[in-house]
Amino acid sequence: MEGELSLWGMSAQGEGIGPVRWRTAMEAALYGPGGFYVDPRGPGPAGHFRTSVHASPLYAGAVARLLLAVDEALGRPEGLDLVDVGAGRGELLTGVLAALPASTAARVRPYAVERAARPEGLDPRVRWVAQPPAGTTGLLFANEWLDNVPLEVAEDGRYVLVAPDGTQSPGGPLETRDRAWLEQWWPGGGRAEIGRPRDEAWAAAVATLERGLAVAADYAHTRGARPPYGTLTGFRGGREVPPVPDGSCDITAHVALDACAGPGAALLTQREALAALGVSGARPPLSLASTDPAGYVRALVSAGEAAELTARGGLGDFGWLVQPVGLQGLPGLPGFGVRPG
Repeated sequence: MEGELSLWGMSAQGEGIGPVRWRTAMEAALYGPGGFYVDPRGPGPAGHFRTSVHASPLYAGAVARLLLAVDEALGRPEGLDLVDVGAGRGELLTGVLAALPASTAARVRPYAVERAARPEGLDPRVRWVAQPPAGTTGLLFANEWLDNVPLEVAEDGRYVLVAPDGTQSPGGPLETRDRAWLEQWWPGGGRAEIGRPRDEAWAAAVATLERGLAVAADYAHTRGARPPYGTLTGFRGGREVPPVPDGSCDITAHVALDACAGPGAALLTQREALAALGVSGARPPLSLASTDPAGYVRALVSAGEAAELTARGGLGDFGWLVQPVGLQGLPGLPGFGVRPG
């Protein structure tokens, strides 16, 4: 149809519509027709960047142990919900289900929350949904979801506009709510990313939990250390690329997790969280090499994967926002998520 949009800013005939604000551009480039995340036949996120889920099965094992602790804190309900927000191709859910004891896995109701279509071959137990289901009891886990929630970019009190080729230009003055968010959470002027849509998305996700624990693990920064020029960038084929919002690359920006945190929430680094969940990068004793060579090699590989997941300057610096809902503590995990954000 003439004038119909095939992707933001372009008509079906390829005619330019003009620059738009970044939130509109990200929404279309990531989730619109032809967007980066919506084609189930493509390689998925794993084909373009390496998350903790793809780095090692130790990550899914740690989430499984966290689910077991939540299960115990809840009194082992008949139905235990596991909600994976931003589930990709369901890799984390698949790994967690495999790592759980059979008796627990039989009680788990796994939900994959994704805007893309369900991929072929996924475990039939996994319920594929577009939004977190309401009234759940258990663990809601969002691994690298919030960094892909579209947001506005501002510079010197004005919105930043972007064209289909990635060219940026100044737009109109900030609206009241966005200006207020910056004043509270990213003061100082200059270039910034307005995280208000992420605050709202996280609050809505947490509100679906009746009882349990909500965790967001992501690239993050806090108010005392906001990056002076922002973090907006792109990824394609394993490489960082300019953030051109044409559907050909992931577009992401680090998350102001402290702004997302609700009452009773805590902020940890991934290094701290995984250590509490038993993931250690310590090398196995050399003596094991002579008594059990195969076991030594397996332990060495595991230690290397754990080191990647917890590395300073890498995945270990990710933030974990831990938000309890109707829970006072987690058995077996003393101190997990009790430090105020």
